[in-house]
Amino acid sequence: MLIDRLLERKYVALLCHLDERARRLVVAADAQVVGRGGVSAAAWASGLSRPTIHKGLRELGEEPLSAPRIRRAGGGRRRLRDQQPGLVRALEQLIEPTARGDPESPLRWTCKSTRQLAAALSKQGYRVSHPTVGALLTELEYSLRANVKTIEGAQHPDRDGQFQYINRQSRVFLRKGLPVISVDTKKKELIGRFAQAGREWRPRGRPELVKVHDFVDPELGRAIPYGIYDVGQDTGWVSVGCDHDTASFAVESIRRWWRRMGQSRYPEANALLICADSGGSNGYRLRLWKTELYRFAQETGLRISVCHFPPGTSKWNKIEHSLFSHITMNWRGRPLVSHDVIVKLIASTATRTGLRVRASLDAGKYPQGVKVTNDELQQVPIRPHTFHGEWNYTIESTVPEL
Repeated sequence: MLIDRLLERKYVALLCHLDERARRLVVAADAQVVGRGGVSAAAWASGLSRPTIHKGLRELGEEPLSAPRIRRAGGGRRRLRDQQPGLVRALEQLIEPTARGDPESPLRWTCKSTRQLAAALSKQGYRVSHPTVGALLTELEYSLRANVKTIEGAQHPDRDGQFQYINRQSRVFLRKGLPVISVDTKKKELIGRFAQAGREWRPRGRPELVKVHDFVDPELGRAIPYGIYDVGQDTGWVSVGCDHDTASFAVESIRRWWRRMGQSRYPEANALLICADSGGSNGYRLRLWKTELYRFAQETGLRISVCHFPPGTSKWNKIEHSLFSHITMNWRGRPLVSHDVIVKLIASTATRTGLRVRASLDAGKYPQGVKVTNDELQQVPIRPHTFHGEWNYTIESTVPEL
């Protein structure tokens, strides 16, 4: 037993500095010196297996290997890619079937986890485990990647020119002390105990309980937040609708903003600039949008200029990152159980840089499919701007006399 303890102390200090062959030979030499029972004592003290020590004993009687080799040429287990020559190609065909010319791959329409890849390879006759598949993928320079949003589709040739035009118009209005607003409809929200992205602080072990499935509740319906962001004042207004997102609802939201916020902030204003997306309830092709704006202009006496962002560029609308993003953060992790809750959460949104928001519920009815005839549209005094008159136009409050 004394020999076992002495060998153990020796190996603790020595073996960590040796490679696998040197460890095997040193332990085997000690076992040979001890004699009977030496293999058992050396195995106990070193932690090496008895077959490994016996292999070392055989190597002690052989010619030494040329430095710095640890194993003889051809030693060690052969790699699976060498044992099964078609394995790597079969794996690549599963990962990228269309790129590798195999559109009929069994995993063409499924999630390609290492377990599924290993199972598919096994069905093809290959012997491979899912950890080995992961090692092969790493060796082939594959890694887990998420989708990257870079493909924007076709861009309008005057996209940048329209951005510059909007900026110039905004600067002109702001320099004159006239209101510039950015408008849009925020994502429609389900009303009820539905899960919301994000987390909030709650007592330990008492999470907010919500429904498993996100099916619209016929009685509660959806909320339609339409926002108006005042660029010059860094303030926001949101009308929370209950019916449909139509042009009539959009203009009514602007009307409410003007009556409750804008008119008092701009008492001398005779013009208004609206920056809006090119689609949705405020799209530049909607006749109802223009006729409703004309009614609003008649009520207020404002000359209304509208600049639409080019198609596919709504993420550059200032309201998205100056208002809507802060509202989303304010109600993160909190179920929107009623329209009243949504209104209060929106109205309590504020930032350290000065953003303040007001909100109200709009319970009005806004039917879809309202038609505007050619005669009705011709009554609207629209003056297209020189640069892209379909995107940039001004609606006068009265029809000019001929």
